Amino acid sequence: MLAHLTLTPVLPKSLTATHLLVLMPKSKALPKDVPNAELLAAVLKRRDMKVDELAKSAVSASAEKGSLVAWAMLDFEQDTFVQQVQVRKAMQLLLEEQPKQITIVVQGDEAQRQRAAELGVYGAWVNGALLPVHKKKDERKALKKIELIGYGGKFENIKAQAEGNLLCRALTVLPPNELTPAIYRNRIGELAKEHGWAHEEFDLKKLRKMGAGAFVAVAQGSADDDAAIVHLSYKHPKAKQAVALVGKGICFDTGGHNLKPARYMHNMHEDMNGSAVALGILLAATQSKQAVNIDCWLALAQNHISPKAYKQNDIVTALNGTTIEVIHTDAEGRMVLADTLTLASRAKPDLMIDFATLTGSMATALGARYSGVFATSDELAQFAVSIGKQSGERLCTFPQDEDYEPALDSKVADIKQCTLDGDADHILATRFLKRFVEKDVPWLHVDLSASRCEGGLGAVASEVTGFGVAWGLGMLQK
Repeated sequence: MLAHLTLTPVLPKSLTATHLLVLMPKSKALPKDVPNAELLAAVLKRRDMKVDELAKSAVSASAEKGSLVAWAMLDFEQDTFVQQVQVRKAMQLLLEEQPKQITIVVQGDEAQRQRAAELGVYGAWVNGALLPVHKKKDERKALKKIELIGYGGKFENIKAQAEGNLLCRALTVLPPNELTPAIYRNRIGELAKEHGWAHEEFDLKKLRKMGAGAFVAVAQGSADDDAAIVHLSYKHPKAKQAVALVGKGICFDTGGHNLKPARYMHNMHEDMNGSAVALGILLAATQSKQAVNIDCWLALAQNHISPKAYKQNDIVTALNGTTIEVIHTDAEGRMVLADTLTLASRAKPDLMIDFATLTGSMATALGARYSGVFATSDELAQFAVSIGKQSGERLCTFPQDEDYEPALDSKVADIKQCTLDGDADHILATRFLKRFVEKDVPWLHVDLSASRCEGGLGAVASEVTGFGVAWGLGMLQK
């Protein structure tokens, strides 16, 4: 649950906050009315810091009556990501004490105060809430109240974005025994009822009858027939465009018969993160009443090893009739997405976006601070990257030219699932997925290498970042 927000547009003559964050525009001199000015000046002198160095490193100090104050300067010439990091690091100086309330003072001109307020409130919301843990005694305390001083605008869209980010992260951190496909489907059903989404499920019986052999090949290795493609719909009466969101939801990935070593199987309960991103965007769009129709398609399954599990050299037929030669059972994400993309694109949306923790090669290429994106046109790719800069969730675009295609040529089927050498696998995976997107549907494929980042990323302090929710909401808003 998000902390309650109260607004005080004008800075009062006296402050009684126990935990106070002061956000100022970058300057060589302190504002005349900066709270606790004498204390801040003493801190800067003791550290031998110039005033404008507060844009690089926030500082904190204990004030009268035991209150804790943190000061930071925002460089509004820098991009959103840099500003988010500045606020997050300053905020953490206060949140480490797990306060019930944080007071945020924003200073500068009107535009600067608005920007600082939005960054500060969002940072407090996403970092002040608690993610699930499983300890005998949980002594953590959630942030209950945010008092914003210096700006009195509206925060509905930012609150919706924070709720979407938290839903994504809360689902992603759940252990695999608490988020099987069956449990996940039940939870999605509850969300659908709560938020008024149309809800449809394609279970394995239905998928087998439909001929969705790529999805079924992965799901058949599980002891329980609980895998499904789940379809949710949000409709707005003034919508002029329709967007399809597709999410990879592998609740646990052993690698199948090509079993992962322990090092790489650890955290594979997070392989459903793409579906959580899609759900987070859907929730945020619903809460902020975005004027767009959204169809959300979630491919929920597990990749297990068993006598029934699919094997190397199996040949399966996908929903669109394409035959696939299985090369490596740990390339299961592209298999479940293949049939899901076909279903989603048959409705001819104005734009289709899929999210997946798909390839290790993308993580090798970018690390954990960017995610990769592929697009059906250069214009769409450039637009996606620009929204990444605006949202603070940075994307790097990659090629998917046709001359990569011969690597997937098969002597016994229409296409190979992947190659064994793994070179450019993030690109080959996209070429594979493209075979299952209906003709003339604008499509973005986001490979979520930034779903987990040690030390946090952008506005978010936890290792599980919720990357993609803010970007996706930004895409819908534009």
